[in-house]
Amino acid sequence: MTACLEREGYGYSPTTIHKYMNTEMDLHSIIRPRKPGTKPKKPHKIFENKLGQDFHADKPNRKWCTDFTYLFLKNGEVRYNCTIIDLYDRSVVASITDRHITSDLAIRTLQKALDSRHPAKGELLLHSDQGSQYTSKAFIEFCGSVHVSQSMSKAGYPYDNAPMERYFNTLKNECTNLYEFRTQEELYQAVEEFAYATYNHVRPHSCNGYRTPFEARCAA
Repeated sequence: MTACLEREGYGYSPTTIHKYMNTEMDLHSIIRPRKPGTKPKKPHKIFENKLGQDFHADKPNRKWCTDFTYLFLKNGEVRYNCTIIDLYDRSVVASITDRHITSDLAIRTLQKALDSRHPAKGELLLHSDQGSQYTSKAFIEFCGSVHVSQSMSKAGYPYDNAPMERYFNTLKNECTNLYEFRTQEELYQAVEEFAYATYNHVRPHSCNGYRTPFEARCAA
């Protein structure tokens, strides 16, 4: 909010803005629902961490990060979102929400990203955690067929994929946790609008010098 107000010509400290948001606007944090439990599966293959927490990319479509997160409908039903972001400008490259957390969802999201950005063959590194969707035979074979190199975080170490953790926190804090979604269509539309419109074109990002991902990409 501090950065957004500065862009409009208003100079206030974060402490002042926080105080007015709490006391004047009655805005407070929201407690998130618990994550549903998952059962680990035997991996087909695990890849080394080629990214090594180097979250900087000199060119677009060189380093992508991906992960899944849990989203909830008003009745408590769970939906699963798979997102890919480009570390060059932190833009959302692809985002798909579905009923099931599967390797097929991971493959469809990656295919959507490839169709959108058309990275050069053999030059793209895709970083993920060691979730069964990414270590599955189907996903590994798909990555091989499209010449995408895989990199994986150390097990149970989210810092290795910090940009994805940050994006999902932003998605939930500024979108999905603020509303109650009666239908999955409402949820899906809200997530897509946030990813491709608000996050990519409206919301400033500190890693881009408080420019939006779209502004950072256009300035390259």
